[in-house]
Amino acid sequence: MSSSKVHDKLFVAALAVTLALAAAIAFVTLTPISDTGVPGSDKSHHFIAFAALAFLLSLSRPRLMPWVVILAAAYGGAIELIQPLVWRDREFLDFVADALGAAFGGGIGVTLRWLRGRLP
Repeated sequence: MSSSKVHDKLFVAALAVTLALAAAIAFVTLTPISDTGVPGSDKSHHFIAFAALAFLLSLSRPRLMPWVVILAAAYGGAIELIQPLVWRDREFLDFVADALGAAFGGGIGVTLRWLRGRLP
């Protein structure tokens, strides 16, 4: 199989996982809150979720990283705007954590891809 086809398959897999993660984030953030006992602060959960959201696509297609980060942050913003409609609180700092997490995840993905190309 050619290298191009392998990269295309990896991108499709990364996209599928990213879309599944986006759906999971929507479900968790747009359903009523229950105390799950998950350790960590709400902001750390936002940061980690959006870092994961941006990571795989940025790793598989580094040139798309700016768009991936922008779209992930916009997704986080849209969720915050919708939350009052489902009896959740809108918090600007949640959006900040989403955007910072997306930037971090995208940056890590691009960095790891760059290192992979530099290492023997």
